[in-house]
Amino acid sequence: MFRNVMPYDYTVGIDRSDIDFMGHVNNASYLKWVQAAIISHWERLAPAEALKKHAWVALRHEITYRKPAFLEDDVIATVILEKVHGAKAFYGIIIKRGEEVLAEVKSSWCCLDVATKRPKRLSSAIIERFLGRPAN
Repeated sequence: MFRNVMPYDYTVGIDRSDIDFMGHVNNASYLKWVQAAIISHWERLAPAEALKKHAWVALRHEITYRKPAFLEDDVIATVILEKVHGAKAFYGIIIKRGEEVLAEVKSSWCCLDVATKRPKRLSSAIIERFLGRPAN
């Protein structure tokens, strides 16, 4: 029996530079948070050898903004790796303040071989480490 994919919580730090002319977090900062959360997820779960050999580049982000965030807010970005297909990884991210959903994000990334800078498939063992089940 396979275990369920575990969500990964990333604590977001809101900086004064994130605040726009309307007094809340600028939309572009959400993208910065998503990128930081996904890279943190990779660095936390990947084996040391994989960290040396693989790098990630973003392919696409789709963000649905629900509510504004403010400087003093405690914000968490919850990352869920939904699937891996070839060299691509597909994530869902929920950005929340307490129980309030501030944004929902779909994000896709491409794994690169650090040496060649070309797309690189992850091994089944690495995928299983993240997904909790063998790769499809």
